[in-house]
Formats: sequence, structure tokens, C-alpha cells
Amino acid sequence: MPVVPIADLADPRLADYAHATDVALKNSRRDERGREHGLYLAESLLVLERALAAGHVPRSVLALGTGADEAVAALGAAGHPDTPVFVGPGELLAELTGYLLHRGLVASMARPALPEPATLLADARRVVVIENVVDPTNVGAIFRSAGAIGADAVLVSPRCSDPFYRRAIRVSMGTVLQVPWTRAGEWDVLAPQLHELGFHVAALALTPDAVSLRDFERAVPDRVALVLGAEGAGLTPEAIAAADTVVRIPMLHGIDSLNVAAASAVALWAVAR
Repeated sequence: MPVVPIADLADPRLADYAHATDVALKNSRRDERGREHGLYLAESLLVLERALAAGHVPRSVLALGTGADEAVAALGAAGHPDTPVFVGPGELLAELTGYLLHRGLVASMARPALPEPATLLADARRVVVIENVVDPTNVGAIFRSAGAIGADAVLVSPRCSDPFYRRAIRVSMGTVLQVPWTRAGEWDVLAPQLHELGFHVAALALTPDAVSLRDFERAVPDRVALVLGAEGAGLTPEAIAAADTVVRIPMLHGIDSLNVAAASAVALWAVAR
């Protein structure tokens, strides 16, 4: 296992960490068919271990202190003993990355190719659809709820924030790397896919005809696709039109809605079976 002390921040092997944005990492690599898989950063030992367990391939690790020893052990156990682990003091690594490594290490990982939606939906019974949620923190928290409470898959809309962004992965505690997910098409494509497979599309929104979540959970359909909308704007008209049922979470004290991540946990708990 090559543990490499950092001698020069201009070392090209450190380019994955050199103030690289999530977008730059995403677009940094193409496969032989020209598809953009790119890279993502796995921050902390726990997230690295979950990424390795999911079969994702590491390029390198940046670590400080005991983080290097932990990375060596995790990479060796996962069958990647030749992955370089770059080490250096915290101040130097912060200069390289632009942030402090509070969690001891960060790993550069190759993004896997995303599966087709039909592949994830084939055997699923509880699916979360995230439409146009732009805050990676909310995306990560939704994934954490999906993993903890038991969604079989997550579909994200074309304009939803990328679940592989560093903040989304960190907030999700790595569940972004555990819960099966992919990009879905627009509603004119996605809605027929869901309905043909027998999914009941339940959209969380504050429409006049919305039914209480308490009533909906009394007779939850066998297959449910739970649709969550953007912060502030909520679901698009296309999403609501595609829904079989519009559902609202009952509130007290004049409050009409929850943060989308909190709403995901409440709704998932209600429909979990």
C-alpha cells in the first residue's frame, strides 16, 4: 500500500482534491462511449467503507493523522491495496482542498454508471421520486431517510441536485452509496413507466383535493411512488397531474408544511411496509 507524504501541492496526482468543484469532478472523465461518469469525493472512513462495499472504485485517498492507517486497512480489505494514500498536515491539506478535513480523510472515487429506471423499478415496492430539489443537504437527508426507513429505490428528476455531490453524500452518511438510485426522465416518460408497473403515484402537495396522510396510510397500495418537490416552489403541475393521489401531512399551529427532508421521513414512515 503506497502511503505518500505530500511534498508538492502541484503534484498532478492531487488534482482531484485541488479546490475541485462537484461539477468539475462530475465532468472530469468519460468512458469509451463518451458518457460522463466522472468522479466524486467520499468524505470520512464510514463513507469510504460504504463506497467500497457498493463496489465503487477508488482512485486515491487524502488523509491526515490516523486517517491514513484507517484508509490503508479499508482499501486492503476491499481488494484495492495499490490505491495511493496521500498524507500531510491539516493546514497543508486545507490549503489544497479549500476546507478542513474534520473527518480525517477524503477519497476520490470513480462514479459508477447509473442504471436504467426500469431496472430499479422491476422489484421495488416503495420508491421515492425527488423532483427539482436543489439543495444537496436536503437531497442527502432524503436519502438518509430512504435508507433508514426502507425505500427500495430513489429516482431523481433531471433538474434535481446531484446525489453524488460531496455535501449530499456527507449529510446522507453514505446512504447515497447504498440506496439504489438513478436519474428519471420527464413526467411524460416517468409517469407511464410507474403506472405500467403498478405503482400508485402519491405526491406530497398542498392542493385543495389533497388527502390526509393519516387517511392514505390506512390503505396503502402495494406499490407506491412517493413524490417530493422542490424547496419553496413544491411540485410542478406536471408532477401533480401524474399523481394518483395528492397527499398532505396534517399540521398544527397554523404551520402548513415541513422542510422537504423532514417531510420525506414522515411520509416514508407512514407508507413503509
